[in-house]
Amino acid sequence: MNDYSLLDSGGGRKLERFGKVTLDRPCAQAVWNPAQPKLWKQADAFFTRKNGLEWRGREQLPDSWHAMVNGVKMKLSTTDFGHLGVFPETREMWNWIRETLRAESSKRQSPLNFLNLFAYSGGATLAAAQGGAHCCHVDASKGMVQWARENADLNQLGDHPIRWIVDDCNKFMQREIRRGRRYDAILLDPPSFGRGKSGELYKIEHALIETLELVKAVLSDQPCFVYLTSHTPGFTPIVLKNLLQQLLPKGKLECGEMLLTGAPGVFDVPSGTWSRWMSAAK
Repeated sequence: MNDYSLLDSGGGRKLERFGKVTLDRPCAQAVWNPAQPKLWKQADAFFTRKNGLEWRGREQLPDSWHAMVNGVKMKLSTTDFGHLGVFPETREMWNWIRETLRAESSKRQSPLNFLNLFAYSGGATLAAAQGGAHCCHVDASKGMVQWARENADLNQLGDHPIRWIVDDCNKFMQREIRRGRRYDAILLDPPSFGRGKSGELYKIEHALIETLELVKAVLSDQPCFVYLTSHTPGFTPIVLKNLLQQLLPKGKLECGEMLLTGAPGVFDVPSGTWSRWMSAAK
């Protein structure tokens, strides 16, 4: 079941359905014209950045609601920055992570250890848990980690082996290295700019190499995959692929664009990039 759909895009906007709520939000890459202009009248609320950050119609929306996104039930809520608690362009990645971990766990006859860095509201963590993995969810925002825990409860995964960590990702991995903890599969979605738990500054162009070196150090002796995603302009699929190839030369590499997708005939909207490294044994 999937309660998300991209209905239309164009004119620098995107029209999306999240369960019972339809929203009209900015989308700078949608430079074409909308295909179905009349459809946009269905929007329950509108977000703009033209004169500051502003929602129109927000007061008519529920404080929060639930939507099933590629097999994961998510709590959604409008934030002051126009976000909702889910980035639907990552949902195909959730499918891949769930099925890959399920298949590999079956081969090994034991659960894999999955690490999700810069983990946000937990969609990928919960997809990994559905695939049978033991998970570690790390984000510097206490509020987002709490949101992710609520999503775990929504999916009857509150008792699943998931460690919920509020911390700076690089500092956390440094401690894991000293503790001798290792992970079979790692996902990271580093921000263009962010701050850690104690206000540590993270700028992707300066910090990503160190982050990736730490990722390599916390990989187990039998790694399954490393999955790197980005929403930073200029970090194209090939950039991400080159970074992983330099870090982990022996393995299979793939890369591409993350896409918002809708029904047949609706234009796909590029919304970020990804690359993944898989063990040569896979």
